Amino acid sequence: MPTRREPTARQLRLAAELRRLREAAGLTARQAAAMLGVSNVQISQIEAGLSGVSEQRLRRLASHYACTDDELVDALVEMATDRTKGWWEGYRGLLPTPFLDLAELDHHAIHQQDVAILYVPGLLQTENYARAVFSSRIPELTDEELELRVRHRLTRQARATFPHKVVIHESALRIRVGDRAAARAQLAHLLEVSEADRITLRVIPFDLDGFARASSTMTYVGGAVPNLDTVARDAPHGAFLIDSDAQLGAYRTRFRRIEDVSLTPDRSRDFIHRLTKEL
Repeated sequence: MPTRREPTARQLRLAAELRRLREAAGLTARQAAAMLGVSNVQISQIEAGLSGVSEQRLRRLASHYACTDDELVDALVEMATDRTKGWWEGYRGLLPTPFLDLAELDHHAIHQQDVAILYVPGLLQTENYARAVFSSRIPELTDEELELRVRHRLTRQARATFPHKVVIHESALRIRVGDRAAARAQLAHLLEVSEADRITLRVIPFDLDGFARASSTMTYVGGAVPNLDTVARDAPHGAFLIDSDAQLGAYRTRFRRIEDVSLTPDRSRDFIHRLTKEL
């Protein structure tokens, strides 16, 4: 297979999982290469995401690594053989890679969980709210860059079909990213989308105990199997992805505890409705 110049997040994740399986089996890259009858360079390229791997070779590797998790192996095969050219590829070279990575995660997500502290999550933002968020960026974006980001975000929203749990802190509901009208429209939009069967919206008010557990933003994206879950965290220069077993387990626990201290969906809608009346 030809060498890739810029692997996608999904291709890099497949590479990382194959490397983890090899290391868990206590084998070196040289030993794995000998089992397949290929060079060390080929194994290194596969484990760096620079080269693809066929289904036959992937299953042989999984067998050599004594991996007995058939669901995981099948999911890895699907990743390896997927030739999808997603809608986000139209933005390659126009937007930073993290934007494409998030869209690709959305496309393959089984479920998603968000904790929002300062901003409404991107998948629940109105167009005016999203534009205001991107307009606050430093250095400032050109008009073309701004509209590309807004259009990309709205397309992500339109294509999201997975079950989505969202916990929003009161601070994110009160901070006026745009003007009063935009803030009121955003709250009204949250009330509307919270009625959708696939969306569960909860709020953490300022006066609710246990807030320390929700001290930062996170997006937890469920993969085809739990081993392939991913956490996306915001950073000054874009989102970065977390996929180690230990950290995924910690984030799952963290979200569960945050849910425990948040308002119920019905009480959350009442809370947002009261805030809307204040504007």
